[in-house]
This record gives sequence, structure tokens and C-alpha cells, in this order.
Amino acid sequence: MKTAIVTDSNSGVTQIEAQKMNVFVLPMPVIIEGQAYYEGIDLLPDQFFRALTERQAVSTSQPSPGDVTALWDKVLAEYEELVYIPMSSGLSASCATAQMLAEDYEGRVFVVDNHRISISQKSSAWDAVALREAGCGAQEIQRELEASGLDSIVYVGVETLEYLRRGGRVTAGAAAIGAVLQIKPLLKIEGELLDACAKVRGTAGCKKKLLETIRGDAERLSAKWDIDIAVAGSYQDAAALEDWREMAVNAFPEHGNIFADPLSFSVSSHVGPDAFGMAVSRRLARTKDGI
Repeated sequence: MKTAIVTDSNSGVTQIEAQKMNVFVLPMPVIIEGQAYYEGIDLLPDQFFRALTERQAVSTSQPSPGDVTALWDKVLAEYEELVYIPMSSGLSASCATAQMLAEDYEGRVFVVDNHRISISQKSSAWDAVALREAGCGAQEIQRELEASGLDSIVYVGVETLEYLRRGGRVTAGAAAIGAVLQIKPLLKIEGELLDACAKVRGTAGCKKKLLETIRGDAERLSAKWDIDIAVAGSYQDAAALEDWREMAVNAFPEHGNIFADPLSFSVSSHVGPDAFGMAVSRRLARTKDGI
């Protein structure tokens, strides 16, 4: 049976990478001053970060049902079935919407709820490709991804609390105090939960704390399985992302290749510019990063 793999742009899989991987990517909408734009289609980094830094009204939305089904219909004109890997149901209603929409496709669409986002979601897309190449159908791929969904953890540090304040995740008073004292929260995404796990003075201190904290998770997961270690950042300068990747490589020399991705616009909208993230995820059916 011919099986397609579909994810959304929160995974960090670009349209160019999607072609190489033989997968499909649904672009996520970003609302700037009331106008909807689509990541990788009509919204580029310069335009997006200019809107953020100029304090324009920037928000996110789940994709419309029409956009989701239009892509599915296009894919299913060529494939017999598809696996859809959206962002975590704990962070957006888009997964629940997709599950509802899939009911009308009579067993041809299988929506994965494996609690992933950003670079951990990209690992899931790679896993899905590897499972497909190993002969698995859509339902089996869905089952394997969901069974391993909690075997992943993401940490994110932010440069400023302003964007978390706008999203209601911190109070205006806490954001003001944090700015004066240079307090940086270290956020943790595990399963469906997003929570602060530490508060650190300064960006360098926050990065150091992140690397120290994630080591325990890497050791715990790598004791049982092969793992991916990856970093991401909402940097306007590609060199800054590479510097962050090199810090991770130096901290985990035993894990070989560590890939780096820009944070998706949807995630960056909530954490602001110059945020930095790192993930460790169980790897399925692969012996290397990517396919």
C-alpha cells in the first residue's frame, strides 16, 4: 500500500527538505496585524522578525479545516493512505481538529498524537519515513510514533520575558522584574506539559543550566534506545544558531552529529527573538540523523 507522510511546519521541515524526504508539510498560519501569512510560503524570516522586533501584533492560529483537508485530498489523489503528524495536542487544538476531520476519510488518514513539537517533531517525521521504508503501513506508523511519544523532552530558554507576557504565561510584574534582574526562565516541554523548570540569571547561565539539565535526560533515554539530540533557536543570524549548536556538540561529544534548526515562526511568536532550545528524543528504525 502506498503511504504518505504529512506533518506541519512546526516540525521545522522546510518545503525543500520535504521534497528530499518524500513527505508533505502543511504551512502553519501566523497572523501579523490581522493578516494571515503562511510559514515558508509567503512569510520569510526577515519579514517575520521585523514584525516581532517592531512590536507589531503577531499571533498564531491553528490551520483552518479547509487548508488541512485540501492538502490531504491532494495527497490522497496519489497515495492510498496518509499519516499526519501535527504539533502536540497539549500545545494546540490543531491535533484534535485533525482527528475529527480524519473521521470522514474512512480509514485512509491516521493522525498521530505523540506530544512533539519543533525539533522533536522533526525526529518523528524522520522516524515515520524510516518505518515506511521498513514496510510499515499508516496505522502501524501511527501506533509506533504514539507509543514512543513520551520518550522525548524539550527545553527552551528565552532572551526576554516580553513575549511570554504577551501570551499570558507570565505577569507584567514578573516580566518587569525579570528584565531588571536579567532573570531567564528555562522552560520544559514533556508530554503535554509546558512549564518553567528553572530561573537563571543571564543568557549564558541559562544555556549552561539547560545543558546540565538535559544531560540527565539524554543519559536516561540513551541507556535504552538510540537517540536524537538537536538544538533550535529563533535567531536572525545563522551564525548564532551555529554557535549554539557548537556548544551542544562540545557538551555531548559522545553523541556525534547534533542537528540544528531555526525555531518555527509559530513557536518563535511565543518565545521571541534569540530564544534557544534543545531536545533529546528516542529514535525509531534509524541508525543516523535524518534519512
